[in-house]
Amino acid sequence: MSHIFFSLTAAVLGLGLTSAQADPVGTHIGTRSLTVEAPHHSRAMRMTLFYPAAKDSGTQTTVADNAVFYGHQLWQDATPARVRQPVVLMSHGLGGLTRSLTWLGEGLAQRGAIVVGVDHPNSSFFDFDMVKGMDHWTRAQDMAVALKALQGDATFAPHIDLTRVYATGFSYGGWTALSLGGLRGDGAAYELYCGKTNWGSTHCNDLQRAGIDLRDVDQEIWQADWRLPQVYSVAAIDPGLTYGLTQEMADDLAVPALLLTLGNEKDRLNATDLSAAGSGLWAKLPNAARVVIKPASHFTALPRCKPMGAQLLADSGDDPVCTDPEGTDRAAVHAQVIDAIADHFGL
Repeated sequence: MSHIFFSLTAAVLGLGLTSAQADPVGTHIGTRSLTVEAPHHSRAMRMTLFYPAAKDSGTQTTVADNAVFYGHQLWQDATPARVRQPVVLMSHGLGGLTRSLTWLGEGLAQRGAIVVGVDHPNSSFFDFDMVKGMDHWTRAQDMAVALKALQGDATFAPHIDLTRVYATGFSYGGWTALSLGGLRGDGAAYELYCGKTNWGSTHCNDLQRAGIDLRDVDQEIWQADWRLPQVYSVAAIDPGLTYGLTQEMADDLAVPALLLTLGNEKDRLNATDLSAAGSGLWAKLPNAARVVIKPASHFTALPRCKPMGAQLLADSGDDPVCTDPEGTDRAAVHAQVIDAIADHFGL
């Protein structure tokens, strides 16, 4: 089973939570989940917060733990720390969930941010529609709704600093973050890229199997500016959908950007390769900060795997998302990503 840009398999996500396995955090980090109405979807969506919390508040709980992945000990429904904090909007990959980025949400919260993730309707694991999921602009709208909900929440509104709002994401979520900063895309050009590769990339293959031709999508909507004006800076981890962009589209990125690439040339996922051998986005955004982390691969951005994780996936016939390039330290890669993003945002 292989979803666009980011895969968390049924064998992984279908497993229940188990006892805590992660090391205790050095800072009291709270978490809270809210359900908010998303009018552009005509239904509700789930948003999850990670934030610096007051000591001796909340209930200690283990988040995102299962038989394959280690979880994180956080404080459920803890009281937010009594200071104003910057806000980081965080977007997961297509077919993923916010909980798969708990390591990033916790890490940025430890650096002093209130992190807001949403399980994107039509493009999250338990709510997946391949056709509707490719309407990338709805994800930007999701994040706008989440920010508005945060502003209207009596518990958190007094603690947010709206002069410091940032966006980050992984894979398809990396594209979401870039689009929140003003980068525009081209669905027809992406379709042409897939044809030129003879549908060789995993993502293009998924589109073809689903019978999706991005040339049929309303290109005016696809190419529109979906920037969220409150966002002052963005950071994208292995972003997708970057093939076929014109220089004019790239020039519309209106805020400082950080591009994080996982792996060297041979270990990169083709759909998220920003080099000249890939989409060429690096060259189109010469002023963007660039960090290449290696050894690593695309799936190194998933949670830390337990010792038997890789074998459990193999036994279930699922994607080898616990198998990193030789010499990779997944925890160390996560730490480098957190540090790079936090430094970029000035956290």
